Amino acid sequence: MLFKCHKNFKMKRNPRKVKWTKAYRRLHGKDMTQDSTFEFERKRNRPERYDRNVTENTLKAIKTIDKVRSRREAKHIERRKKGKKGQLMREAVKELEQSINLVKAPAVLSEDPSLTLPKIMVKASQHRRANAWKNESSDVSDQWISCC
Repeated sequence: MLFKCHKNFKMKRNPRKVKWTKAYRRLHGKDMTQDSTFEFERKRNRPERYDRNVTENTLKAIKTIDKVRSRREAKHIERRKKGKKGQLMREAVKELEQSINLVKAPAVLSEDPSLTLPKIMVKASQHRRANAWKNESSDVSDQWISCC
């Protein structure tokens, strides 16, 4: 049975353009590639003699390394979110600039009332409930009033 990576390799796909690959994530800044704490996880294929003190110190260091790594990862995620917020804000401003004419009413509409939208008639009690934050002490019976 062939695996996903091997199939894509045979189809001559560039791993830097396939979104799920490590190369893509590294290239587009999605992974933490320059974190020095990752060097501690490299495999060493030679047998070593263990000293009790060294082992104890290593285990303590592993705990601190995990704390450092989790803090760095959290910072990395926050930095990426911050960029996204800025991007969304820029897109919103751009969209507003492009369609500001829809928000601002041109002078033609104020001159010709036939071009404006019709007013909606609602019961005063519904209008009061919808706009309770505007005037809190409005005591109106069920009359029909124009809204909007």
